[in-house]
Amino acid sequence: MLNDASRFSPAAKRVILLTGFDPFGGDMQNPSWLIAQALHGQRIAGHVVIAAQLPTVFDEALQHLQALVAAHQPALTLCLGQAGGRAALSLERIGININDARIADNRGHQPIDTPVVPGGPAAYFSTLPIKAMLRATLCAGVPCEVSQTAGTFVCNHVLYGLMHMLARGTGQAGARGGFVHVPWLPAQGTPHLPLRDMVRGIHTALWTAMLVQSDIALGAGATY
Repeated sequence: MLNDASRFSPAAKRVILLTGFDPFGGDMQNPSWLIAQALHGQRIAGHVVIAAQLPTVFDEALQHLQALVAAHQPALTLCLGQAGGRAALSLERIGININDARIADNRGHQPIDTPVVPGGPAAYFSTLPIKAMLRATLCAGVPCEVSQTAGTFVCNHVLYGLMHMLARGTGQAGARGGFVHVPWLPAQGTPHLPLRDMVRGIHTALWTAMLVQSDIALGAGATY
């Protein structure tokens, strides 16, 4: 299993870090990790994709992510998470500084109304060109949307924590990051998407994120 990215050290630190989570909430598999595994080792815009698995555990997930970012100095970090009930790849716009868990995480922790980072800003925006990624993914024939909320479970915890790390200078200068929620697999319920389509969509989104610095620079409109 590709859950220890420290064994993969390409030259010159030209890395895209792609993370997924382990299964949670009674599921036997998590599509976010299956997608990351499928793209491990791919070369995108001169960078190699390193896949790593995060635990679905508050605080522990961020500790693991911080170690990965510090070790690999990725130019871009994209974290993936499962969102049952969504019918499309959801490009998250914002992470908020709150943990409010509806269910317990994989270690039985269930924080209610606690900050991700005490004293941190109320929110961080993704630094990825989500509108450009949206258009490219839709053009590839994969359902996609811009999402205004990453929830308040471990996925939002990781998105906010990632953006806080990058804002404070963890990793290489100019590094960017964001988060995408993915639907269930067909075996998990409805709505769902086939794994091959989700892999294709994330591959397209990564290419776009590497080639486009920002939606503002591209002159991206508000179509979504």
